[in-house]
Parts: sequence; structure tokens; C-alpha cells
Amino acid sequence: MSKVKNILFIMSDQLRADYLGCNGHPHLKTRNIDALAAKGVNFTRAYVQAPVCGPSRMSTYTGRYVSSHGATWNKSPIRVDELTMGAALQAQGLRSALVGKSHIVVDPEARTRLGCAENTLLAQGGFEPVERDDGVHRDGNVSLDLAYNAFLRAKGYEGDNPWHSHANSVEGENGEVLSGWQFRNANRPARVAEAHSETAYMTDRALAFIEAQGDDPWFLHLSYIKPHWPYIAPAPYHNMYAPDQVASALKSDRERAEPHPIAKVLMEISDSEAFAKEETRQAVIPTYMGLVHQIDDHVGRLLALLERIGRMEDTLIVFTSDHGDHLGDHWLADKGMFYEQATRVPLIIYDPRPQADPTRGTSSDALVEAIDLFPTFLDALGAPVPNHRLEGESLIPLLTGAMTETQRAAIICEMDYAFIETREALSLPVDRAMGRMVRTKTWKYVHFDSLPPQLFDLTSDPEELNDLGTDPDHEAVRRDMRGLLLDWATTRKARITVDHHSAANWLSAGKKKGIAKSSW
Repeated sequence: MSKVKNILFIMSDQLRADYLGCNGHPHLKTRNIDALAAKGVNFTRAYVQAPVCGPSRMSTYTGRYVSSHGATWNKSPIRVDELTMGAALQAQGLRSALVGKSHIVVDPEARTRLGCAENTLLAQGGFEPVERDDGVHRDGNVSLDLAYNAFLRAKGYEGDNPWHSHANSVEGENGEVLSGWQFRNANRPARVAEAHSETAYMTDRALAFIEAQGDDPWFLHLSYIKPHWPYIAPAPYHNMYAPDQVASALKSDRERAEPHPIAKVLMEISDSEAFAKEETRQAVIPTYMGLVHQIDDHVGRLLALLERIGRMEDTLIVFTSDHGDHLGDHWLADKGMFYEQATRVPLIIYDPRPQADPTRGTSSDALVEAIDLFPTFLDALGAPVPNHRLEGESLIPLLTGAMTETQRAAIICEMDYAFIETREALSLPVDRAMGRMVRTKTWKYVHFDSLPPQLFDLTSDPEELNDLGTDPDHEAVRRDMRGLLLDWATTRKARITVDHHSAANWLSAGKKKGIAKSSW
């Protein structure tokens, strides 16, 4: 079987699966991503392992569930011994680089104690930080050496933090500067030219990296910052879509009147209260759509370069997101619950090899998780997959048509509420504030520590508006779903320093060394 030489791993931030044209959005034009899907496979049931940036990305990068790697929140460090896809692919001879966002923090105390604090690759989770930018730079909390700010100043945008004052701010009717943190300003253009926006800048850095590699193999993680808030887009993307193209919010009066305790807390925070108003949605969502359209245009630049230099023939390309955005659905903003809007993401994989020809241009409804990407990358390279450590499964059999389903019984997604206002409002202990979603093709069950569960019949209620979590008629379903959760919890991979082959041959290896058990 032929091998892949290079890997382009594109991730956008906070992009819902249903905000791509190839996934059926009636208005969004994603011509280049759609074209990529026409050459590969569009996975329509792909899910992240957490509806929050940091833990979701750590699962993607390690190929392990949140409960396994332990980095349960943004800036929560992963252990120093966690194997990441960047390090694994570097070991296979690919220059592993990052352009954009990652959120990776490798336990700084352990790095200091082990004397490896200055190891850049280790500190960056195995990625060479060609241009790391985690994306949210509030005034007073911005790094003085932020490369994007230096770039903006060189282009004539003045100020201590032009990321905020120009790239994520707008001008009012009288030329006054208005902050992008206020939703009412989302329909105005950013104070930078499109060519100087974050998406264009990161694409430029990615293009330069690819061209500089020549014929040397590479793995590039291009991690776009948008359409994550602040919801500000440069012209012409700020008004490319109109308020009448915004779909009605998916929410019910019952959800508002009888909310789950955690949902109730989240409904009462300021951004959710704002998104409960149609005025906010009609100001923000057209800009959100414009930001997605802008990413699509720049993906087109990447594909054009790969075509020009002949790299489409040996480069595996993945387009996905780290989580979604409620955008007012279920009376919520941002993320924080386990609804489809937050947990289901786009996933398109283009495999250039002839073996993938049978599935080109197809869609798959197999249950796929973000942790599947790490083993997929190794498999595509023809490299051994450390299955004693990785908890995902390679998607290569689905790309070649050898299989039509993954082997998993259910999707697992986790959320740690210890870090936010939810825990305080509900007086939850710090170590008893977890939520865990179990999703099959027909049911979604969410188990919360110390709180009532949620249950949705995805066949009769695909919009998840009728919570059956305490309905007595569905106790049998809840019991079955709890069983799936127990099966999952008892099969986490903790033996990560000894591979399956060594464990299986432990006794025979001992006998060869003359080690025998005592006898009478």
C-alpha cells in the first residue's frame, strides 16, 4: 500500500458542523472546502472529546480521552510524558510545525524538575512553533512579543495592542473606535484590510512554510483562530451575508421554563442573555458566516499552492474544528453543554492515494471522534500505531472502503465545570463537577456528577428539545446508556509504557531468560 508523504491538518476554532455548504447549509458558500470534500470523505457524525478549546485540543493532539490525559480545561497542563501527534510524526521524519492556535501547556513544574524547561519541542507539545498564537489577546494581558501585533504595527496600525484596537475593533458613524467585544458592533468591518486580518496572516505563514520545505516531508497544523469570538470580520466578509439568511434559533419554551440546573446557570450569563435576543443573532451570525467564508477562501489558496507544486498527490489533508458554538440555540451562547451545536464538528479527509479512490466524494455517518486523527495520520504514513496508548482508531479503513463503520459503540465527550461559575452557583465540589456525554446513533445521554442526567431521543427529537433525563418511562434506556458509560470508563488505557506485544509475551520472554516460578 502506498504511503502519504506530507500531512496538512487544518483546524478552525468554534466552527459548527452545520455551517458548511457541504453539510447542507442553505446559504453558506464554502466552495473550496466543498471541493475538498468532493475529493475525499465528509464525516457527518464527527465529535470532539470536549466542548471547550483546551481539553478538546489535548484529546486531538494525544489521541486520548479527557479523563485519560487529564488536561480538563484551558491552560490546564498535559503531563510531560504524553505522546502528541507532533512528536510522533517528527519521529517519523516529518518536520512537525504549528501555525496558529494550540492551547498546549506541558506541565511546567515537571519540565523544570526534569531539567528540560528549555526544550522547545517538548514545551510546545511536539510542535515546532513556526507561529503560535492562541488567539484572544485582551488589553493588559497580551504578550509583548506577539508576532501578529508586530506585523500589524509594521503595516501602520498603531497602538499597544492592534490585535484588539484594529483587527478586532470597528469604527462608528463618526469614526470612533468601537470594541469587537460588544455584539452590537459585529456587523461593521474590522479596522484592518482583509490581507492583514488574522485568517489571511496565518494562511500566509502556512504558505511560506510549505514552499520552504521543497521535497522534504512535513506535517503542518494550521489552526485558524476564527470564527471564535470576538465576532469581527474584515470587509467584504462583514456583510457578505444578510440577517434574513439567519436560521431561526432551535429552542423551546420548555427548555427555558424547566432547564437543567447547569443549563439554567449558563442561560443567565451575559452572552447567553444577549443571544436570547433575535437582534443579537441577526447582528452576529451573518458575521460568523462571513468568517467561515473567509476561511474557505484561504483554504482555496492552500489547495492552489499544493496543486501548483505537485503536493496534492502525496499530502493527506484534514479540515475540522475544535468544537462548535450555540449561537442562541437552546437559549445559550458559546459552548458549555453537550448539544450537537457544541460537540459535532466538520471533518473532511482527503487521502491522495489510489486506495482511497472508491470513497471519493462520499459522506459517512459512522461515529467518528477527534481522537481518531492521531492514529489515522500514523496509519497513512505506514507507521506503527501505539494502540496501547492511543484510544482512537484509524479512519484509513473507512477512507479506503474496507469498512463502513467504526468499532465504537458510542461517542464520548466530557466537560469539567470546576473552573467556571456553574460549579459555584450549584455548590458543587471541585472534584464532582464533571459531565459526560454518551451518544449513539439514536440516543444521547449525559451523566452529571450529583445532578440529574439528560436524555434525548435523536430519532424523534433530533433538535434535542425534549429532555427525557428524568422521565420514568425511559429508565430502561438510561440504564443501557449508563452501561455504555461504565464500559467506556473501565477500558481506559492506563498501561502506556508497555505495548500490547510486550505485555502478551511477558511470560515467554521471562522463560527465555531462565526465570521460572518456584515449585515443591
